[in-house]
Amino acid sequence: MNKRKSLALISVLTVIMLASGCSQGLKQKDKDYSMESKAAKDARMKWWRQGRFGMFIHWGLYATPAGQWQGKEIGGIGEWIMHRAQIPVDQYEPLAGQFNPVKFNAKEWVKIAKNAGMKYIVITSKHHDGFCLFDSDLTDYDIMDATPFKRDIMKELADQCHRQGIKICWYHSIMDWHHPDYLPRRNWEKRPADGADYDRYVAYMKGQLKELVTNYGDIGILWFDGEWEKTWTHERGEDLYDYVRSLQDDIIINNRVDKGRQGMAGLTKKGEFRGDYGTPEQEIPATGLPGVDWESCMTMNDTWGFKKNDHNWKSATTLIHNLVDIASKGGNFLLNVGPTAEGLIPAASVERLAAMGKWMDVNGESIYGSKASPFKKLPWGRCTQKKGKLYLHVFDWPKDRILVVPGLKNKVKKAYLLAGMKGHSLPVTRKAEDVLIELPAKMDSPATVIVLEIKDSAQVVDAAVR
Repeated sequence: MNKRKSLALISVLTVIMLASGCSQGLKQKDKDYSMESKAAKDARMKWWRQGRFGMFIHWGLYATPAGQWQGKEIGGIGEWIMHRAQIPVDQYEPLAGQFNPVKFNAKEWVKIAKNAGMKYIVITSKHHDGFCLFDSDLTDYDIMDATPFKRDIMKELADQCHRQGIKICWYHSIMDWHHPDYLPRRNWEKRPADGADYDRYVAYMKGQLKELVTNYGDIGILWFDGEWEKTWTHERGEDLYDYVRSLQDDIIINNRVDKGRQGMAGLTKKGEFRGDYGTPEQEIPATGLPGVDWESCMTMNDTWGFKKNDHNWKSATTLIHNLVDIASKGGNFLLNVGPTAEGLIPAASVERLAAMGKWMDVNGESIYGSKASPFKKLPWGRCTQKKGKLYLHVFDWPKDRILVVPGLKNKVKKAYLLAGMKGHSLPVTRKAEDVLIELPAKMDSPATVIVLEIKDSAQVVDAAVR
């Protein structure tokens, strides 16, 4: 490590550990964030609830082997190759010398996300392998010191996000397979754990989080991961949440900062667990979750980090349906891209995002700032709502062109297609408790949206269960 970074590391660790006075690291005394009022949290979460759609970016050294090691295809997700292939630290580290993403263009990446209708970007500042995509004073194992690229990727992305009106957010792993003080070691590792000090690692992590939150302008979210190992405790999660909020009071923090996440389902268990929203992974909750903030993170193929032989891409129609399904249940959709080692978002991802953007250009009103459906179940699609409006997303066009909206008690003012047909009302009739809408001959998209303007808030028979 160079002299400048050695001094910086010593300074940060000293300040944080002395301030703590205990093994748990810095404990904030001036503000109890667990006592935040509903109004204060609503104000802090407002942009996130409005946005509904974001881009996840998993990128790092693992993009270089791209799913292969020593001539063999390694199973599992690409960013876990160090663990899956049981690669020792001294053999994994040289990947940094090969990481030179000369085709990386922050402006283009942000433009791709913005044109897709995404409102925020969450990128891996550091994944489990410990390599940092930002210029950290606390380690040489980062983009500026260990690679030939020598450009601060996080700064370039943050600057472009601020210019283009997109929220920049960081994913940061609590787990670190590289740092000498992180515990436990992998069970296949030969590195001795003698002398390792987990508290010293936590101080290092806090130092890096301070860099990320204070050096790159306004940050929307800190998206933690890797909290499941026994060394990370509920008390440490509480402390880390408070620490990050002390750096930027209005930042949003996911529930993986603490120990309350319920596996891949991602929702927070009952109890005093920290975290502002739940994080279902690769799945969508079966029902709506009234009063709960959550976000489904999902891949377009089978991996988060780039794997050159993973071509199992979801269709644009499936991705649009997933977005609608999630919004109809009151959640956000965080859709992943895994750039190549050269710095390109794969063409298959770009194509699908463009298709989603085309749909959002017409139908975004039905997603942004929407609330969960009032209906228990709709056989033909999904519904979102805003004050005085129901947005009916039709996946399966009825053969008789009569769309049945079951059990709607409200008086209907009018119905029309969102796609440029606001001035052309669709015929509406009633049959007992159902509303019947006469549709055009065919769908105009993978999810055609009919707007139903109603009087007062939606009231539906059997609305309590979605």
